[in-house]
Amino acid sequence: MRHVVALTARGAEFTELLVEVFRVNGLLLAAGDRLAAPAGLTSARWQVLGVVDHGPCTVAAVARTMGLTRQAVRQTAVGLVREGMAEFRDNPADRRARLLVLTPRGRSALRRVERAQAAWANETADRVPLDDLRAACGTLRDLADLLER
Repeated sequence: MRHVVALTARGAEFTELLVEVFRVNGLLLAAGDRLAAPAGLTSARWQVLGVVDHGPCTVAAVARTMGLTRQAVRQTAVGLVREGMAEFRDNPADRRARLLVLTPRGRSALRRVERAQAAWANETADRVPLDDLRAACGTLRDLADLLER
């Protein structure tokens, strides 16, 4: 006989939150793809360029920042290099882990998407009370901290 653990009221609410986060994640990725497409990017490429925009990074560092696998980031990085939006450079700190760096073409594409995202974010956020946005952000940040432990 199988023993089934029943959800508490908080456990059930947390499960509902997870379902909504997964749904919103899918919708945000689709919106990101629409915003990034005119610049020749996808959501994944946009995210990698956004991390590298802060300075040259190894694929592993980008993966850690984004919470993804190195293999997924490597595949995206190789595509960006192939498209001329980024390049690999030697890493003086580690010969085996090359640095991913934006090219002028990549920086231009990233800025184009950032402008589109800013307009979209402002328009979308205008329909949600500021206190609700702050509360949702705080809750998600707290949950991320809890799950990282």
